[in-house]
Amino acid sequence: MLSQPMAGKTAEEIVAAREKAIADLEAMGYEVVNTYFTDEWYSDEAMKERGVVQVPLCYLAKSLENMSLCHAAYFCKGWDDARGCRIEHDAAVAYGLEVLYED
Repeated sequence: MLSQPMAGKTAEEIVAAREKAIADLEAMGYEVVNTYFTDEWYSDEAMKERGVVQVPLCYLAKSLENMSLCHAAYFCKGWDDARGCRIEHDAAVAYGLEVLYED
């Protein structure tokens, strides 16, 4: 699983950081589980239709669900300044995932 700060970043910055992290992880033999949710289910309109009030919590819940499929979690630079990443980190540590950090 890949955990990366996204608030205040452009889509291009998010994708670039993500692509670098995925390449690094795949080079180490890891398969990366998706935690960048861009399909229609997560559009602003779909969230509103479903009655989602706390959009960041919706994304975090899906990330934690995907974490359940993982043996390891990789934290990109700046994770410790991002609320969601800190929660993902706490969960990874509490549940015994291998925790990796971007250099």
